[in-house]
Amino acid sequence: MCGIVGYIGKRQAQDILLNGLKRLEYRGYDSAGMCMLLDKKNVLSVRKLPGKVKELEKLLHTRPLPGKSGLSHCRWATHGAPNQINAHPHLDCKEEIALVHNGIIENYAQLKEMLIKEGHKFKSGTDTEVIVHLIEKFYKNSVSLEDATRKAVNQLEGSFAIGVISSREPGKMVGARNGSPLVIGVGKGENFLASDISALLEYSKDMIFIEDKEMVLLTEDTVTITNSNGETVIRQPSVIEWDVSQAQKAGWPHFMLKEINEQPKILDAILNHRIRKDTEEIFFEESKLKENVLSNINEISIIACGTAYHAGLCSKYVLEHLCKISVTIDVSSEFRYRDPLVDNRTLIIAISQSGETADTLAAVAEAKKKGAYVVSICNILESSLARASDSVIYTHAGPEISVASTKAYTAQLAILYLFALYLGKLRKTLTGEEVSTLLKNFQACPAIQENVLKDQSKVKLLARRHSHFGSFLFLGRNINYPSALEGALKLKEISYIPAEGYAAGEMKHGPISLVDEYRAVVCIAPHSKVYEKMISNIQEIRSRQGKLIVIATAGDSKIKDLAREIIYIPEVDELFSPLIVALPLQLLAYHIAVKRGCDVDQPRNLAKSVTVE
Repeated sequence: MCGIVGYIGKRQAQDILLNGLKRLEYRGYDSAGMCMLLDKKNVLSVRKLPGKVKELEKLLHTRPLPGKSGLSHCRWATHGAPNQINAHPHLDCKEEIALVHNGIIENYAQLKEMLIKEGHKFKSGTDTEVIVHLIEKFYKNSVSLEDATRKAVNQLEGSFAIGVISSREPGKMVGARNGSPLVIGVGKGENFLASDISALLEYSKDMIFIEDKEMVLLTEDTVTITNSNGETVIRQPSVIEWDVSQAQKAGWPHFMLKEINEQPKILDAILNHRIRKDTEEIFFEESKLKENVLSNINEISIIACGTAYHAGLCSKYVLEHLCKISVTIDVSSEFRYRDPLVDNRTLIIAISQSGETADTLAAVAEAKKKGAYVVSICNILESSLARASDSVIYTHAGPEISVASTKAYTAQLAILYLFALYLGKLRKTLTGEEVSTLLKNFQACPAIQENVLKDQSKVKLLARRHSHFGSFLFLGRNINYPSALEGALKLKEISYIPAEGYAAGEMKHGPISLVDEYRAVVCIAPHSKVYEKMISNIQEIRSRQGKLIVIATAGDSKIKDLAREIIYIPEVDELFSPLIVALPLQLLAYHIAVKRGCDVDQPRNLAKSVTVE
C-alpha cells in the first residue's frame, strides 16, 4: 500500500518527485524517502526518515538533491518498523543500485538467507531489501540493469511494483509489477513512473498502465515495455480526463470535507451520463456487458472490502427486490477460502474504488477459475480489477484522496442502483413503466443531497456535543442496515472511537446490554416500511438512558417527542434513502474527528489502497 514515484528527464527531479509523493501520501505515511542520481557525479544519494512527506520536504530544504533522475517513496509499514533504516529507497551493498517497492515479497526470508550466505549485507528489516540485493547478484559484467532486474523479479513470490535506477547506467530507469499497480506518464523529453495517476496528472495526461509480469525501461525519450520473456509489448497511452484540480483541496480544510460536498455533482453526472434522456435507456458503454449471459444467470455473488462491501450489501437488497434473484455477498478476503459454490451461471459483482484491492483481485481469480462471469465496479481506469474482469463499469467519481471513502461510496451505490434497474428490465422483472417511475425518483436524489449539505452547522454542533463519548452504536433496518455499518466504519476510521453497526432488530439479542448514559446511539429512521419498528427501538434505547441521535425525515413530529438530537433529511423514496443518509453520517464522523484533533485525511495505521493481503 506504499506509493512510489520516479522521474527521468531534463528537469530537476526533486520537486516533481516530492509533489508526486504528496498526492500519493494516502497510500502510506509511516515514512518517506528519495534517492537521486546526482548531477555530474554519477553517484546515488538518499534522504529518508520516519514520518510524513512534510518531514522529508523539510529535510530536502536543508539538504537538497540536485539531479534529473530519481525515485521517491511513501511507506505503509508491513515488514519492519516505520523507522529511518526501513524507509525506502533501499540500496545494494555497493550503493550503485537504488530501489523502491510497493507490495509484499512472500519468499523474502528464503531469499535473504541465500543472499546472506553469498556475502550480501542487509541493513533493514524489510522484505523489500532482498530485491535490490537480488538485482545486485545478477548485475555483473555486461548484464544490463533491465536484464538483471528481470532475473531478480522472476525469483520473487508475492506482490510488487518496483522502480530501479543505477549509477552504472544513468540514462535508465526500470519498473516492474506483479499484483501491485504501476503507471507510466509519458512526456516530451521526460517520462514518469508512479503507483497512481494522481501523482502524475500535473505533468502528463498520457498514461500507460503496466500489467502483471511486465517490465518497463524508461529513458528521457523512450518507453519500452517487455513481458517476462523479454519480448516487446506494444501499448498506446490512454488519455486521462481528470483535471489536476480534482486532486487538490481547493480551499477546503480537508480532502474528506471537499469530497463529501462533491457528491451531489458526481451523482448528477452519473445519472446524466448513464441514462439516455430521450428513451430513458440505461447504458454502460465501456462495459461490454453480455446480455445473453446476464439473462441466464441464476444467482449473483458480490465481493468487496470495507466501504465497498457496505455498498454491495445495500445493493443485495436492491437487486433481490428489483431483479427477483438470489444474491450473496462476501468480504473478499473470505470468499476464496470457503470454497464458494459458483459456476458459469453465477454473476460476480466485484467492487473496489482503486481496482487494486488485493483480496478482491484474488477472489475474482478464484471465481473465474470456476467459470463465473465477472462484472467489476471501480473508479480507476485500466486498473488491475478492470483488466481481470469480463466487464467493467466505471464510477467516474474523480480522484478520492482522503483515506476514508465518501464520494466513492455513493458513486458505487449509484452504479449498483442503475445496474439493478438495467438487469431488472433485461430479465423482465420490471416493466418499462416501473423503471421510468424509479428513475424519476432516482434523478431527484442529487437535489436532495444538495439540500442536506446546505446547512451543515447543525451536524457540526451536534458532533461537538458528542465528541467525548467513548463509544457509539449505529442502528438501521432493511436497506439502511448497511448504512449503519458504514456510519460506524466512518466514525472509527477517522476518530478512533469504538463504533459498531447493527441491524436494529438484533439489538435485543445482545447489543442492548451496552446501552447507558455514556454511549451514543445513532438511529437511522427515515420514513419507510420499517419506520414503526425503528420507533420501537428508539423507545427502548430512550428508556435505558441511551444518548440518542436520530436521522429522520423532515416534518416527522413523532420523533420530536422521543429524541432531542435529530438530523433531518428531506423526504426520499425508501429504496434510494442510503444515498441521502450517507451524507449526515459522513459529516457526523468528520466533525467529531476534527473536534478530537484527529488527522482526518490520513488516519493512523490506514492506507487508501489495500494492495497486500
